[in-house]
Amino acid sequence: MFRPASTHFRITSFWFVWSLVLATLTAVDVTGTDAPRGESPQIFRRDNLMAWCIVPFDSFNRPPLERAKMLSDLQFTKFAYDYRAEHVPTFEEEILALKKYNIELTAWWFPGSLNEEAKMTLALFEKHQITPQLWVMGGGDVKMSKADEDRFIDSEVNRLRPIAEAGHRIGCSLALYNHGGWFGVPENMVRLVKAIDRPNVGIVYNLHHAHDQIDRLPEVLKLLKPHLLALNVNGMETNGDQIGKKILIIGEGDRDTQVFRQISESGYSGPIGILNHTQEDAYQRLDKNIKGLQNLLSKPN
Repeated sequence: MFRPASTHFRITSFWFVWSLVLATLTAVDVTGTDAPRGESPQIFRRDNLMAWCIVPFDSFNRPPLERAKMLSDLQFTKFAYDYRAEHVPTFEEEILALKKYNIELTAWWFPGSLNEEAKMTLALFEKHQITPQLWVMGGGDVKMSKADEDRFIDSEVNRLRPIAEAGHRIGCSLALYNHGGWFGVPENMVRLVKAIDRPNVGIVYNLHHAHDQIDRLPEVLKLLKPHLLALNVNGMETNGDQIGKKILIIGEGDRDTQVFRQISESGYSGPIGILNHTQEDAYQRLDKNIKGLQNLLSKPN
């Protein structure tokens, strides 16, 4: 049927405008609750991002209340706490400040053994009825012999199982933290989880300590996923840890498009850690990473 040119123009214009509306509605928005393009897990939404490495790595050395306000200003609702000896006296102040600003204490950088400091910290968690993940790292020579490896696993079980059991009594999980060495190899982390053999033991995986695993990241994520409690992301450059680019703003690495797509496709759905881990102003660095993540995810596949 013949339509006048003006009618055809109006119909064409309508569909053009409507396509723009649909494109806008389906665009990536990590500040809301919609998953990117309706196809990725909602792991990059704003309320699933967790600030990490900002206590001893902040050029402003913010005290607890100022730090909690900073997180609130940046719209973070989750926080992983790392500390040094000078911060121990302010542990309870930190917890109270986070409660004031409705920030979830998602994880806590925990001592490597169930010592007095560890017991004091767990007592504070119980007092304030919070259950953060307990992040514990380890070491070990990646080239140790089979016999030495067996002995090392036994010693790690003896070291870590008491932490897991103490945490379990108050509802906390133990998360093995990759920080290099034998302990940081994905297959070894899974072996340790199984050897510790407690229901509340899992893994927190850090990309800034995993440059040597990036070429096989989908395989690593598939292996870790059943045990993965948290995933800390970073701008990833090829061999970045060898060329002075270990810690980068998200979006500045030459592997970032690939890495973040693989994370989206992995099926992982837990917290995503956003780093400072520099001596810059923690507010500025976190903000740059959030904006870098937004820009990265808004790019076409």
